[in-house]
Amino acid sequence: MIFVRVLTMVYEAKNFDRLIGIEGMSDQLLKNHFTLYQGYVANVNKIGELSQKLELSAPQYTPEHAELKRRFGWEYNGMVLHELYFENMVKGGKFLDKNSKLAKLITEKFGSFDKWEKDFRATGAMRGIGWVVLYYSKDDAGKERLFNIWINEHDVGHLAGATPLLVMDVFEHAYMVDYGLKKADYISAFMKAVDWEEVGKRMI
Repeated sequence: MIFVRVLTMVYEAKNFDRLIGIEGMSDQLLKNHFTLYQGYVANVNKIGELSQKLELSAPQYTPEHAELKRRFGWEYNGMVLHELYFENMVKGGKFLDKNSKLAKLITEKFGSFDKWEKDFRATGAMRGIGWVVLYYSKDDAGKERLFNIWINEHDVGHLAGATPLLVMDVFEHAYMVDYGLKKADYISAFMKAVDWEEVGKRMI
């Protein structure tokens, strides 16, 4: 089965130790977060192993198969979203080039970078746990759009066919060790660490 073949690919956790020492996030917070991310990678691989065993020992489309398929999206997205999140941060941050394609598109769609940032921060400050993603889409006619989207959990709320550009984790584990309930302060620290050069590269 194609599904089993995909799941049996072994994924390796990436090393993000380069972020240790970043302003606004303690080493303990980051190390805890890295460990949580590594858990998603391990679970993706575990689902692959279990799926392969079921495929060899049981008829297809059993309840066990169904639950593994449902669980895979949650674990896989948890892995990838964390990778995008860590990858779009850098010590000291990297400013968005105002002459870049992304900067011009943000101004076009939101009126100004400040208006976009206000909306992004406000989305992150909403009650609840999840992710905030700046999504980019381009249709067959070449029409480009940007969206600040709230992702509930890892697998609910994504825009089909759109590309995640900037990813911010707003699960409690991303900030409570350092900030308690002051999520807005964490968001400010995150925004100072954004690597806009990396974010811009994600536009396709």
